[in-house]
Amino acid sequence: MEHVSATATTDASGMVTGWSEGARRLTGRTAEEVVGRAARELLAEDPPGPAVAALKGTVVLRHRDGSSLTRFVEACPVLSGNGTPVGYVITARPPGSAEPTLAGQAFQQAAMSMSIFDTRQHYLRLNDVACRVMGVPEEALLGRFFSDSVEDAEHSRGFLASLRQVAETGRPVRYESFTGAPALNRDHAWTIEMWPVREDGSEELTGVALAAFDNSDQYWARQRLALLNEAAAAIGTTLDVVRTAEELVDLLVPRYADFASVDLLDWVLGADEPPTALEGDIVLRRVAHGSGHEGTPEAAVRLGETDVYRASSPPARALREGRAALSQAGEPDFMRWVAERNARAPAGRSYRKGVHSVLAVPLKARGTTLGVAVAVRIAHPDDFGDDDAVLGEELASRAAVCVDNARRFARERTTALALQNSLLPRGLPGQAAVEVAHRYLPSGSLAGIGGDWFDVIPLSGSRVALVVGDVVGHGIPSSATMGRLCTAVRTLADVDLPPDELLTHLDDLVTHLASDDRPDEGVEVAELGATCLYAVYDPVSRRLTAAAAGHPPPAVVLPDGTARLVPLSTGPPLGVGGLPFEATEIELPEGAVVALYTDGLTQDRDRDVDHATDELCRALTAKTDTLDELCDTVLKAVLPEEPSDDVALLLARTRVLGADRVATWDVEPDPAHVAATRQAATEQLAVWGLEEASFVTELVVSELVTNAIRYGEPPIQLRLIRDRTLICEVSDGSSTSPHLRRAHAFDEGGRGLLLVAQLTQRWGSRQTGSGKTIWAEQSLEPPEF
Repeated sequence: MEHVSATATTDASGMVTGWSEGARRLTGRTAEEVVGRAARELLAEDPPGPAVAALKGTVVLRHRDGSSLTRFVEACPVLSGNGTPVGYVITARPPGSAEPTLAGQAFQQAAMSMSIFDTRQHYLRLNDVACRVMGVPEEALLGRFFSDSVEDAEHSRGFLASLRQVAETGRPVRYESFTGAPALNRDHAWTIEMWPVREDGSEELTGVALAAFDNSDQYWARQRLALLNEAAAAIGTTLDVVRTAEELVDLLVPRYADFASVDLLDWVLGADEPPTALEGDIVLRRVAHGSGHEGTPEAAVRLGETDVYRASSPPARALREGRAALSQAGEPDFMRWVAERNARAPAGRSYRKGVHSVLAVPLKARGTTLGVAVAVRIAHPDDFGDDDAVLGEELASRAAVCVDNARRFARERTTALALQNSLLPRGLPGQAAVEVAHRYLPSGSLAGIGGDWFDVIPLSGSRVALVVGDVVGHGIPSSATMGRLCTAVRTLADVDLPPDELLTHLDDLVTHLASDDRPDEGVEVAELGATCLYAVYDPVSRRLTAAAAGHPPPAVVLPDGTARLVPLSTGPPLGVGGLPFEATEIELPEGAVVALYTDGLTQDRDRDVDHATDELCRALTAKTDTLDELCDTVLKAVLPEEPSDDVALLLARTRVLGADRVATWDVEPDPAHVAATRQAATEQLAVWGLEEASFVTELVVSELVTNAIRYGEPPIQLRLIRDRTLICEVSDGSSTSPHLRRAHAFDEGGRGLLLVAQLTQRWGSRQTGSGKTIWAEQSLEPPEF
């Protein structure tokens, strides 16, 4: 013990950073016990001075067993580029022993790699650690030029340049590199301190000494942190389950693993509920994998296929235990799993050879297990360790939350789309007034399905209502609100309200819905509103009457090929309340095309609305054989590549009911003229070849005309329309509408409308600008028995 010498290193503040084997033998303390503690704590008596730089002379050291040791101690500073000390090399030797040279003080039994070069970069001396790093004894390197002992030419150039700088300037240099060494199996991160060596009392520089500190642990810790930071931005860029899994694989390969895969439980990709337990063999579906080789030849499972993972395999263990499962070459479970995987590889495939480490990490989010991520190392020299397992769990946790978000979004989108489709008209009824075609494109954006809708509603007198609307917001709430509005519009249309009055009632409804749904949240009603365009086309008068509530105006294409927007006085969106709506009426020729659409077709944050509207008008003039083809042409020409909102498009080509299908008579307000009116109607049916309908028509005409004469006001008019049904209309100047009631046994009246309701397909009344119209429809198809 008396002849043992020791070496230690400290930072500038005196904290121990290195501890040699000689120091351990001398004091009985291991490096783990000493590194990080103040050097002064190892002394049994106060040192000669307050700083490490003052350590030169005889001091008393404290042995681990409590005994004291007297040693001659000297601190040699390690200088930075500006000449200030960044650390110290402290040597301790028995008192009275010969004072070694500076090189002997610095390198004797040091825990780090230390070397001395002459001014021409030839080896003068290496300590034991440096020899182990180089993989050869000191004698094999002494006198050799540095570049001749290493293969990394780039590192050699930078290292030599730093050695020459110290030799030429006489100033210390710090050099950092990431490179390997002959005896190391992978690259390491090095921080190398170089300083000049001079003979005692001489200013002449005789060599360059260096101490190489292996900072690989800190380097890889920084790399892991950088990978986590990158994961925050790289994983979850879309709400797509498969794409999220691919992003995790792209992050792992090749920096973290040579091959990686993500397998999910089947319920994650569907609508089923998660399993209650994961026991025994587990079935998973491969959604993403990747490697450094094109085509990912290491994969034993194809994308989209399911695979059974045995209970002993690393992925199954990770799923059952809920934490990372490490498995290395030589372990029985590892060997069985690799053999089972390799058995699936095509003959001659060699990419699997050399698999030596596997890390399987469960994908868990919000307490639910979604699947497993597997990382495999083949060419990567190091096995997965505990630090890798922690990193893998952190990456998997982030990816799992993104996968779960994507799964939830897909489920809500599917539900909203199913609700939307159930509420939209599946098949539009045939109309004599118009020929229609439509398209609905749900949004593919992260916002989800919107509340766009459309409808075609048959009205009395062969008229038809064309409707499009857009509910504010996205998702299931918007789809549900859309369903409410769609039903409300059909109900109001059945009352035969004019477009401006219908929108007024619809505006009140939206206001009530908003206040009922969120009475205490202080949400503006306008934020819960909607837009709507309601138009009515009459094939007899060829007039289109339209009103809009915050909605884009319709476009009209005339038979001559010109297209324009209908100049509407657009009212506020539904839900604002208190403001009027104004209807616009235009006359259309037969064959004109009316285009109703939602704002998703022309409005986008990156598009000019006027330019998009001009594109729409140009697209509508395209020559196509059918309206369906014209729908596709318009969408292709006007829509951006990735529309950010839902799109509804409704095209209607107008038809006209000519004079040969409409008959009108003015009726004198005298009951004596009822018979003549009834006879005129019968004769008109004979002209149309509808004699079989004469009996019912005579009864309907008698009842309606008699009621108009008796309870209405002049002028009175009878109109017969031959459409898909036979329509009988009687108009008068009174705004009072009749009501169907059941007559009692001894009542003299009250049976007329009941009779009309029993004999016809449907009947009703509507208000007009000068009074009202009572109408009834008869089916022209023979009854089915």
